[in-house]
Amino acid sequence: MAGLQQTNSEKILLSWVRQSTRNYPQVNVINFTSSWSDGLAFNALLHSHRPELLDWNTVVSQQSPVQRLDHAFNIARQHLGIEKLLDPEDVATACPDKKSILMYVTSLFQVLPQQVTMEAIREVEMLPRHSRVTREEHIQVHHQHHFSQEVSCFAFLLSSCSSKVVVSLAYALSLM
Repeated sequence: MAGLQQTNSEKILLSWVRQSTRNYPQVNVINFTSSWSDGLAFNALLHSHRPELLDWNTVVSQQSPVQRLDHAFNIARQHLGIEKLLDPEDVATACPDKKSILMYVTSLFQVLPQQVTMEAIREVEMLPRHSRVTREEHIQVHHQHHFSQEVSCFAFLLSSCSSKVVVSLAYALSLM
């Protein structure tokens, strides 16, 4: 039940973001990872609700992703009271941390107008599901593969070495 609730919360949040940034052709938010890495989505979200806080054309044309992210986080801190929870360098990557982005966007959602239309929610439901592996899934698979290799190595040594060597190796592996 909690997983389903989280999915619905993410849909609503993504719907709100897409609805808020619809008039910004440079912004197409389809997830809570790579869609945020260039800093445009954060700035567009702020500008759509509080246009007096920033000059959109300056943000788009003159700043690097790290500068745009820093700009958005500073605007949110100074004018909306949202602490700078993210480091621009951590977000300006190919796959920023989804939970961190969700946390920050939720903070924005709590202080900015929250109207979400059913049309926006239906639009999110129609977005293509990516078959790409998330960073968390990649790390999990990597760790499982690494552990599997260690077990295979240990089993091989167990079958071919004396018990004294096996006990020493088992102790060494337990310290890793």
